[in-house]
Amino acid sequence: MRYEHMIQGTFISRPNRFIAHVAIRREAGGEEETVVCHVKNTGRCRELLLPGTAVILQFHPEAAALGRKTEYSLIGVLKERNGELLLINMDSQAPNQVAAEWLHAMEQAPTLPVNGYDGEKFQPVLRLANIRREVTYRQSRFDLAFDMVFTASSASAFQSCTKPAFMEVKGVTLEENGVAMFPDAPTERGIKHILELAEAVKAGYEAYILFVIQMKGIREFTPNQKTHPQFGDALRLAHEAGVHILAYDCIVTADTLEIDRAVPVFLSKY
Repeated sequence: MRYEHMIQGTFISRPNRFIAHVAIRREAGGEEETVVCHVKNTGRCRELLLPGTAVILQFHPEAAALGRKTEYSLIGVLKERNGELLLINMDSQAPNQVAAEWLHAMEQAPTLPVNGYDGEKFQPVLRLANIRREVTYRQSRFDLAFDMVFTASSASAFQSCTKPAFMEVKGVTLEENGVAMFPDAPTERGIKHILELAEAVKAGYEAYILFVIQMKGIREFTPNQKTHPQFGDALRLAHEAGVHILAYDCIVTADTLEIDRAVPVFLSKY
């Protein structure tokens, strides 16, 4: 995904979880001023939003016409790690968008793991179809749903076989020494979705939890046992039930975000 009208600023404070005060220069060499920004992430982000930290903002020239309360949104932050700056996208709305783009990019050559569809009877997934967003199942609304189209062999011929699938997407901005973790705050809603995915597998669906790590430089992913051990417990139960747990890092620039490479997942390491 791509952003427009990006500028850099310096973080000052976050009076509440929705807004931040940031120092910017509207023009090169111009005077510094403080602006109010919408924070597109309601998580704690305490390790990211430190006074004096460089941040990336999106300017909304149409703000007044659209009735926006702020002209700027806080999109990214430059975190210092081992003497280097790590660019992290902290837009909590972005993971769903880049996940949808990622699925569409692999429509004709999907590489997602599948339960029980390998071997002599079922050939690898041929394609993904009917990709859609925000789909309700029982008491949950999952971020993505799609159909997985296989080739099934019988005694007389080959025929197509379709299996429906759900995917829940979680954006990850918390990392420590190259280990990405989720969540950064307790999330009962997240546990509810995980358990519903496990039920969907029992009902014959394929199910995935995709952790979109909104940065590079990550060597592994694990649930944040210290902050919310029940989330880690639910994730392990879902894995045992057949829900696929995936984690991918992202290529991050000041104005783009793109899912890149798979990251090893350790559900019980810490």
